[in-house]
Amino acid sequence: MSRDTLHILIERIPDEELAAATRFLEFLAVSPAYRAALSAQPDDEPVTERDAQAIQRAREEIRAGSVVAHDEILREFDLA
Repeated sequence: MSRDTLHILIERIPDEELAAATRFLEFLAVSPAYRAALSAQPDDEPVTERDAQAIQRAREEIRAGSVVAHDEILREFDLA
């Protein structure tokens, strides 16, 4: 298979599937170390009270809309 074949396949992907295709291609394109980290077993350390408080604060910030979306950060740095 060549890159030209992949380009042809990409052109055939329905618009509603582009996000999924993008995520998959990004996964394939990243470093092996990053792929290994993504497939690693979950952390089995217990959640401390401090951790739980930080998680709760983060959830509250998300609900309040006081966070910046990942896509916005990527656009800000011309990565999207």
